[in-house]
Amino acid sequence: MSFFSRFKKKAQPEERPPFYDIVCPYCFSKFEPAQVVFRAMHSREDDENYALGEDDALNKYRERFGLDTVDDVEAIIDPADIPEDYHHYTDNILTGLTDRYGVLTRRRLCPHCHNELPVTSGKVPSNIISIIGASQVGKSVYMTSLIHTLQNTTAGHFDAACMPLNAEISRKFRNLYEEPLFERGDLLASTQKERMQEPFIFQFVFKDESKPPLLLVFFDVAGEGMVDQDYLGLHGQHIKNSAGILFMVDPLQIRSIREKIRINIGDRPGEWVSQYDEPRDVVLTMFGDFIAYQEKSKTEIPTAIVLAKSDMLHSLKDEDGDYIKSNSNVFNNYVHRQTLNLDEVANIDGEIRRFIGKVDRPFKDTMDVYFANTGYFAVSALGSNPVNQKIEGVVSPIRVDEPFIWLMHKLKYIEGSDGR
Repeated sequence: MSFFSRFKKKAQPEERPPFYDIVCPYCFSKFEPAQVVFRAMHSREDDENYALGEDDALNKYRERFGLDTVDDVEAIIDPADIPEDYHHYTDNILTGLTDRYGVLTRRRLCPHCHNELPVTSGKVPSNIISIIGASQVGKSVYMTSLIHTLQNTTAGHFDAACMPLNAEISRKFRNLYEEPLFERGDLLASTQKERMQEPFIFQFVFKDESKPPLLLVFFDVAGEGMVDQDYLGLHGQHIKNSAGILFMVDPLQIRSIREKIRINIGDRPGEWVSQYDEPRDVVLTMFGDFIAYQEKSKTEIPTAIVLAKSDMLHSLKDEDGDYIKSNSNVFNNYVHRQTLNLDEVANIDGEIRRFIGKVDRPFKDTMDVYFANTGYFAVSALGSNPVNQKIEGVVSPIRVDEPFIWLMHKLKYIEGSDGR
């Protein structure tokens, strides 16, 4: 430590606000904690205001995702209808009401879709991570591999636990995604445009109680919707209210290297070339939907550009490094513990940034213009290329958690280190 450095002022921690705006992890509406409504804890046949009945807002949400309607559910209680003396606060946040019959409820609901909010809503930032990308880039497979990795290894490396928000999400993720992929080696079907996928909501909870939990909301929009302006206008609200974005790019989307990747997809390569949307099309659609309305027409949301299926790049390896160097760390897994190894990430970022600039310059230039805070990564959700929709051997993800850990660093949940 130098003599003068002793007199430098230490950086002061940011002052904690009295509350945080809530972003609903179901419909992605943004509102203040005082705007929540509550679900009654009981029902009464002698009072129509507390009788079981339909919830139009909740059923409209459920219909959007093809879920069954709920016919008989407890009544909605608006805090405005309850005297202030019967409002209950925790850390300056309205968290409960005692109704006219003396029954306490703490079931806080989104005022727009009437889904129940996490208990931490309003007390900590509502950080939503969105996975986006064009069709067939493997978003569902990546999401499954990422959450599996977060739960089984990454959380332990950061003294945390990654868990689903409720038992229903846990069962759905395990039965429809995790078990087929990791236990049976079956690839997942593509998300259909006409069928929206209900969000998967997980919490990354640190053992250090001074750190607030990080709410993870993975909302896998069907790829075709990412280049459909009307579709994105209806269902893209989650993107603009995200704290971080995982922007997935498939090597097969990149026209200049599609034919160079020696891999058998279909009987004849010409059959699959036309199936892929250009990565820049997704960016341009997002620009029209919300980026154009940001200050300076640029978004500050930290965005990880994730080059998926990195195992495909083996066929592009060369000693000169025109594409990917033969000794590239892209092909080797790396484990970050406690901190983000900034040197390791910088090396990967530089290599993939140069690679994208060489093979798809228009896409990279577009990202530079519209996104102020980006990092470039390469991942393999499976570790190898599947054959006939089956994975041969054990699923061995490569670097799948690195973009997420980078986002945690950008959101100031973890520190960075120089790797020494």
